[in-house]
Order: sequence, then C-alpha cells, then structure tokens
Amino acid sequence: MQTIYKLVTLECQNEHVLEHDLEHKAKFSEPKIFDADGDLTKRWYVYFSYRNPETGKLQRMKNIYGKTNRFKTKAERYSTLNLYKKRLLKLLKEGYSPFEDNTELYKSKQNSKALQPNNIKIEQPTSLVEEKELIKSKLDESFLTVKKAFDKAILLKTNIVSPTTLNDYKSRINQFQKWLLNHYNMVAHINQINKKMVVEFLNHVQLSTSPRNRNNYRTVLSSIFQVLEDNEIITKNFISQIKAIRSKPKRHKTYSPKEQESIFDYLEKNDKLLLLYIKFISYNMLRPIEVCRLRVKDIDIEERKLRFQAKNKVLKTKIIPDILIKELPDLTSLEMNDLLFTPDGIGGKWDAKLVNRRDHFSKRFKTVIKDKFGYNENYGLYSFRHTFITKLYRGLRKELSTNEAKSKLMDITGHTTMTALNKYLRDIDAELPEDYSELL
Repeated sequence: MQTIYKLVTLECQNEHVLEHDLEHKAKFSEPKIFDADGDLTKRWYVYFSYRNPETGKLQRMKNIYGKTNRFKTKAERYSTLNLYKKRLLKLLKEGYSPFEDNTELYKSKQNSKALQPNNIKIEQPTSLVEEKELIKSKLDESFLTVKKAFDKAILLKTNIVSPTTLNDYKSRINQFQKWLLNHYNMVAHINQINKKMVVEFLNHVQLSTSPRNRNNYRTVLSSIFQVLEDNEIITKNFISQIKAIRSKPKRHKTYSPKEQESIFDYLEKNDKLLLLYIKFISYNMLRPIEVCRLRVKDIDIEERKLRFQAKNKVLKTKIIPDILIKELPDLTSLEMNDLLFTPDGIGGKWDAKLVNRRDHFSKRFKTVIKDKFGYNENYGLYSFRHTFITKLYRGLRKELSTNEAKSKLMDITGHTTMTALNKYLRDIDAELPEDYSELL
C-alpha cells in the first residue's frame, strides 16, 4: 500500500514543480516546516492540513519526519525537510490524498513516466553519507542561495523600474540580508526564508525607525519575492499576505501669503537661481524631483509648454503660465540636452544622480531660507507646491462650484483621478468651510 507519507520520503521521485494549482476550493494547505526554533534536541518535521472528504473541513494531518532527526546540524535538517516539503506539495498537486490508498495512482504515474523517452532513473542512496550527498545535490539544483536569488530578482527588475528605485531595492534587500545573517545564520537557501522571519524583520524596522519605513520595506520585499515566484524559484510570495500598518504620512505645511512673499523677496536679492527653481514648483505645480529632471529641450517657449517625467513615470506635458514665462532667461544658446538647473546656473552639465541633485537644492533651501527664517522640518520646498495649489483652488472657488473648481484644478495639478485630488486637498487643508458663526 502506497500512502502519501511513504511517497514523500521515497528516494525515487522525479522532482519537478507543476505549473498548475487545484481549481476551486483548496483541498490542502501549503506544507510548512516545524524547526522547534532551531532546537536540535527536539523533533523537526513537515506538517500540513487536508480537506476531510466527509466533513469538508481542513484537518491537520500526521507529521512527516522521515530521516530528518538523524541529522545533527541545522543545515542538514533544513535541507531534508525542504526536500520533503517540495515532494509533498508536488504529490498533493498531482492528486495524492492522505485519506486514500494511493497505490493505483502511484502505479499509473510510474507507468506514464516509463513511457516517456528521456525518463531518467534516480539511484537510491545506500548509506547516510550518500543520502546527505543526494540531498545536497538535489538542493543545489532546486534551491538558490539567498544572495543569488535576490541578485537574480533585482537583475530582472533592471529595465522595469527607474535607476533610483532599483538602488532603493538593492539597499533594502542588503539590509534584510544583514539582518538574516545576524538572526538566522542557518538560512542558506531562499526557500528557507519564511513569513515569521520577515515579520520579525519588519517589526525590527518599525521599532527602530518608523511605521512608514516598515511599510516601504514590506513593499520592496513583496515585489522581489513576487519576481521569485513568477520565475518558479519559490512556490509562493507569502509577503503579499503581510498587511501594511497605519502610518502617519510626512506632511509639509503650507506657507501663509505673508511668509511666501517674504521668502520670494529675500531670494530675489540673495539667490535668484533658487528662486526660479521654487517658481517652477509654485507656478507649474511640479514636485522638486520633477524640476531636477528638466532639460533645456523640455522647455518649449514658442508653444509655451514643458515636458516632464511625473511621479507615475509617465511623460507629461503642461502649459507654462505667463507668470513663469516672464521669469525665464534666454535658452536659445544652450545645449538642448543640458540640465535646466545646475548648482551654478541655468543650463549645463551636472554629473550627479537625480536624488543627489534634488538633495542639493533641498540643502541649499535649508541654508538660505530655513536657517535664516527659523522654519522647522515641517516646511520645505514641497511646501510651495501645497501653498500655490491651495491658493489656486481657493481662487477658483470664488467663482466656480466645488466640482467645477476641482475639475479645472485637476488639469493644472496633474492628478489622474478626482479621488486622488480630493485626498490631496484634504491633506493640505485647501478647502475650508465658510464662517459658521451664525449657526452657533
């Protein structure tokens, strides 16, 4: 009689991962490894649940030990259990059931394999030493090391995300690998990483930095693990099941009309380049990093338009309002591919990454304005975008209805949906109620 438990630990299975899952209601849970938190004095095993054909409910099945606990090192036990786990999942997907005698199904599968022209027979080990070598060779074929798996996933992201995003991926993945080395140094293969480990890491990030940073790590890890799943390096991206937690978003406060005028007047006398940079943010409603992307060729004076790469990586076109046209210097003598803004002036070469170019103007603003006027971390270059969108919206509301004002504003700000615009306006307190004294 061939039970599913014998088939899992049998040494003659042809290893492969099926390309399909069971349809409709899942008949079984994904097999998992119990490692007793690394305690080698306790028994390690693979466990899973299967839907009872009589009750229709998932039922915990007998633990699968095999020869796992003969081994005296964590690496050997993980290797054995990963092999058992993979076999069990394969058998379950092929239709084997712990509630049935699988003899006939097993024979039919073996006969089918025998008819295949390139069927290869796998020799069974005759000793514990040979068994270790067999497990090692199978793992070398089936499992990538953590580093190799992550390197491959990041490589596959190269032409999909921006260079800035790719560098962020690399940085966060490196931090995760360092944490793994310090807390789970027995982990060698990517398939040994489980949900519990990732949750512990995310908790560490949250407590040592912020909930927002924790959510950012979760997003990156999930994206990388999805690539690994799509390329059949892992069976499932379990990180997608880890929920994001609520975090208080960083908010840049708006400047009052008096504050904005004072800043502009001061910059007119002390840093005209920084003032023009800020006016692109203020009058064209651009984000600081979008201004840093601008090149001379993106400015069309005749058509009074500018082209820029937006936050969603889409190339967009906006009109240049007259108030900004009047501020622009003559660009005709400049190289078309030159950056519009450099540290020394308009138009030129600047061998620096995008994020560093943005940071240059942020630091410049801090030195010239924030330190001078005493503004704290709640105020920055981004605040000018909020300030002028608020100013524009309130101006539109004097003549238009709420919906009409928002529809016109959406064309100017570049928000792609009314929902996004509404959320943005709420976040910056752009819409305030009229005086309600008479109601009191």
